[in-house]
Amino acid sequence: MEFSIKAGSPEKLKSACIVVGVYADKKLAPSATLADAAAQGALGAIVRRGDMTGKRGTALMLHGVTGVLSERVLLVGLGKAAELNDKTYAEVLRAAFKAIATSAATDAMVTLAEIPVGERSLADKIRAAVTIARETAYRYDQTKSRKEDPATLRKLTFTVDKADQRAAGRGLAEGVALANGTDLAKTLGNLPANICTPTYLAQAARTIGREWGLKIEVLERRQMEALKMGSLLSVARGSVEPPKLIVLRYNGAGAKSAPVVLVGKGVTFDTGGISLKPGEGMDEMKFDMCGAASVLGTLRAVAEMQLAINVIGIIPATENMPSGIAIKPGDIVTSMSGQTIEILNTDAEGRLILCDALTYAERFKPAAVIDIATLTGACVIALGSVNSGLFSPDDALADEICQAGRNAGDPAWRMPLDDDYQDALKSNFADMANVGGRPAGSITAACFLARYTKNYKWAHLDIAGTAWKSGALKGSTGRPVPLLTEFLKARAG
Repeated sequence: MEFSIKAGSPEKLKSACIVVGVYADKKLAPSATLADAAAQGALGAIVRRGDMTGKRGTALMLHGVTGVLSERVLLVGLGKAAELNDKTYAEVLRAAFKAIATSAATDAMVTLAEIPVGERSLADKIRAAVTIARETAYRYDQTKSRKEDPATLRKLTFTVDKADQRAAGRGLAEGVALANGTDLAKTLGNLPANICTPTYLAQAARTIGREWGLKIEVLERRQMEALKMGSLLSVARGSVEPPKLIVLRYNGAGAKSAPVVLVGKGVTFDTGGISLKPGEGMDEMKFDMCGAASVLGTLRAVAEMQLAINVIGIIPATENMPSGIAIKPGDIVTSMSGQTIEILNTDAEGRLILCDALTYAERFKPAAVIDIATLTGACVIALGSVNSGLFSPDDALADEICQAGRNAGDPAWRMPLDDDYQDALKSNFADMANVGGRPAGSITAACFLARYTKNYKWAHLDIAGTAWKSGALKGSTGRPVPLLTEFLKARAG
């Protein structure tokens, strides 16, 4: 889909469709008022008759409106002006794009960025419109023999005042970059595990590096053995697929600027290992690499935005499979940090690969480290699919991430990380166990990771409930690419 910015009065702009807003009190938005005047009151008459109530999310397509150069006029309900916020504005945009998509219009002009939405700037509103348009248009068909028919709508133009074109252009560019990163994360998550293997993820990282000038390094099993990554490698033992440790570097600031490190869980398929998962729903365990996908999507978005910040992505990638040489409950492994781990449940494998990656992150002397993982079912029970779980011992970092999530419409909720929870990880045979029982399962998982992050500022995002949807809408959501990108954008200033 192509996007552009254009200045001009809406009734004088020629297109296949022009989108204007109507409030719940039957008041026309500014562009709708101009179009109504050109149409000699035709739009206002339709509203007064009750064919368009202005209820939020409603839409009415009009054809051949006299006095308006566009072939169609789409009236979109805005609801009450006082209730317009990020969420309700997104509802309005989705309703508009859905209505356009069901028409034969190949292009459209959208005036909705003129609507006041809290404290949002014009650039914010344009960025949101671009990302929601792309979200509406996204289709996964990479593994289908018959591709879906391409969307009829191929071009969206946002109308603004001439003085605002530069700000709008900035918002548009950021929206396209964010949508590109989010779509990448979605597609990687949606690919089946027989295609999206650790080797495939490494190749995807190489492609991003080549296209966007990022430095790429992929550590193989032999190099991980030399680094004594016994915890990560213990998970990889049961699979014939070779593990990879993918390191991708974006340098947007000076060499002396400490990087933000993103660590993404890359379990490309999780059977649970010897602690085998139930068969029902196991197909969705291809999504267990969505943390890795979000790191790659975020780095792509950051590179396209050319943010003035240094970012390093680290992805430990492996499968978790049962076999004759797979790790077993009761086995003890030694992590890269030298700490020993009693494996009580092989299905708690994400923390086993992350802990070595988090130790590896120390060498970059990071300003902050955020790990992103589909880590625990307990987080889904606690927070559902609305908020990602956020854990951090650092108040300032946690506040930054929460604010970024609110700004991006990709929220996270801070969970406790009290030292008292650490007692659940005690082991009679090793420095720690890899699980602490069912109570507070997402918290004790974060407590496990905290033992490997003492030397830098750290936060953990548990995205088990937000990374994908089940049921009829099954598929990757691309979260938390918007949150992470917003966090890095704010840090870059």
